[in-house]
Amino acid sequence: WIALVTSFIILSYYSVVAGWAMNYTWLSFSSGFSGMEGAAISELFGEVYANPWWNTFWHTAFMATTIFVVAKGVQGGIELCSRILMPILFALLLLLFVYSMTAEGFKDAFAFVFMPDASKLTSAAVLEAVGHSFFSLGIGLGALLTYGSYLSAKENVVTTSITIAALDTLVAITSCLILFPIIFSVGLEPGQGPGLVFVSIPIAFSQMTGGAILAPLFFLLLTFTALTSAISLLEVVVATFVDEKKWSRVKSATLIGFAIFIFGIPSALSGGTELFGGKVETLTAFLLGEGDGKNWFDFFDYLSSNWLLPLGGLGVALFVGWRMDKNAIVAAFETSKPIGKVFWGWMFLLRYIVPIAILAVFLHVIGLY
Repeated sequence: WIALVTSFIILSYYSVVAGWAMNYTWLSFSSGFSGMEGAAISELFGEVYANPWWNTFWHTAFMATTIFVVAKGVQGGIELCSRILMPILFALLLLLFVYSMTAEGFKDAFAFVFMPDASKLTSAAVLEAVGHSFFSLGIGLGALLTYGSYLSAKENVVTTSITIAALDTLVAITSCLILFPIIFSVGLEPGQGPGLVFVSIPIAFSQMTGGAILAPLFFLLLTFTALTSAISLLEVVVATFVDEKKWSRVKSATLIGFAIFIFGIPSALSGGTELFGGKVETLTAFLLGEGDGKNWFDFFDYLSSNWLLPLGGLGVALFVGWRMDKNAIVAAFETSKPIGKVFWGWMFLLRYIVPIAILAVFLHVIGLY
């Protein structure tokens, strides 16, 4: 149930971010960013963030698309969508990567990504990386459990898991080597969060030869990526109600998707209204004991990233490590010889190291470590 709540909450505000990607896809196809000054592009994102009507419109469009795919079923919706989107995603990723290799800033970007800097390897940085891995792989929100339940019993679980983690890491690194060469080529500083994607990248495209073509490709890639993630988030909740409550898939996807959409409207309004902006910031500042509060959007991002995801991961680790039928776990590993020989090492990590690492995240969040 923690996983369901986590998926529900994350999708509610994730859809708003995906809406920004859809908005920028439309802007880049219709007019592009060519000829726009950097200050104007920076102001553009501020206007998008603060515009409740546009945020709600794109939030609606994105959630409607996600609900439609999930309602069509595993094979007719999710699998079909993945078979179409994934090749397009990798093609766009490869195209942008090849281009970035020719950019002037590729050498600097490569050093930025791969050259170690021991002074920056702090405990906070390590814990942030742990939190990123939860988000990136969907650990603690039930996506892997849900998709795993659709696999054949003969499927090689360990090899599949390693492949998923490896491909996820490869795509992440490739994305870095697309983003940062573009940033460094026009002399911009690498930022983080929405500012990197919706401010720095458009500014870079506006100053680059061929930027009018690359910008639509980039934001289309971003939108497709967001859609595949959103499908996974909604499927976690939908599959549970289909299995446990015996709802039809269409009913489950429609009702739950609509509930998530309604819960996400305050996130869409956080940047442009006092009710879900300033008033919620005052409340969260009191609850969290911080000087600066968080609006609705930021609060639920903070809650899911720092508490719900690690808590869900901790629950899975403790259940599998200490309560689950060991014979069932061994049987899954035996399908993946010779990798199955590392079973006891994996079990040791799951029982002891993983819980300690996740507890360290909690201690860091509450300021004790």
